[in-house]
Amino acid sequence: MKFKKIGLFASVTLAAVTLVACGSEKKAEDKATRSSQAKAVSITNVSYDPTRELYTVYNDAFAKHWQKETNQEVTITQSHGGSGKQANSVIEGNEADVVTLALEQDVSAIEEAGLINKGWKKEFPDNSSPYTSTIVFLVEKDNPKNILDWNDLTKDGIGVITPNPKTSGGARWNYLAAWAYADKKYNGKEAKIEAFEKALYKNVLVLDSGARGATTTFVENGQGDVLIAWENEAYLTLKEHPNEYEIVTPSISIKAEPSVAVVDEVAEKRGTEKVAKAYLEYLYSEEGQKIAAENFYRPTDEKVAKAYADQFGDLSLVTIDDAIFGGWSKVQEKHFDDGGIFDQIYAK
Repeated sequence: MKFKKIGLFASVTLAAVTLVACGSEKKAEDKATRSSQAKAVSITNVSYDPTRELYTVYNDAFAKHWQKETNQEVTITQSHGGSGKQANSVIEGNEADVVTLALEQDVSAIEEAGLINKGWKKEFPDNSSPYTSTIVFLVEKDNPKNILDWNDLTKDGIGVITPNPKTSGGARWNYLAAWAYADKKYNGKEAKIEAFEKALYKNVLVLDSGARGATTTFVENGQGDVLIAWENEAYLTLKEHPNEYEIVTPSISIKAEPSVAVVDEVAEKRGTEKVAKAYLEYLYSEEGQKIAAENFYRPTDEKVAKAYADQFGDLSLVTIDDAIFGGWSKVQEKHFDDGGIFDQIYAK
């Protein structure tokens, strides 16, 4: 009888130990599951006009990559518009975790407002420009007005569509590409270069606030004989409107270098620094570069660029740092600040 009591006590004790062990194991499993499933995060990318299609595809690719790498769900909200206008919106309180704008100057303006840390150009490769583009002409099929180069845009009877350089980054590249042509044609004589620009802008029918608006004016609304366009925007139009338009490559154009940056003040406040930085870094990955190329941006990765080389035409390109321009800081002050050359030549 005594032996039986001891056996019963041992059985109850063993059962209790087993229950405690199972309970501890379950709690550990639950804790591990919770820790492995990080809280979902969201970021906002404030970008310029023609990148809508690019980031629709890229955001999906990055979300899948981030989920695989971190087991965290990320949602990316997009905002698009003229690059200068978008930069101003961030300065005025539009809370972007990252910006992917048309040019360095617009990102620098946000830096000057204290929202982006100094040295942002060195944060990512290629001066934080993961892809490039250039400026071309889009005309109707068979080029009925025989528009071949920049000088044709100054002729009587030619209707030109281009955005407003005061609000659009693409428009500033357009203006500068025309300036480069005139600089070569007139051997750097500024009075003649300014007269050339004045004649060109006299033919502009509509100054939209952004590049996509200008494309809509030309393609959808049928205004003008020629659209001065981002190369990627022109190729997208050919894709969406086959056999209706063609691209004319001018004798000289400019290497357009869109810039990207983390908006440090916002990312730090929202706790999104890690995912925001990874989001921009992934633009330089093989997948990110292929997505850029498939949306008609010129990839900076040599291997990917070589694979897509046949997609792009050969152009003679100047850069913003060439002697005729001297970098964005000088260009902005000379050409696009209030009272600058653009205001002077466009005054009605």
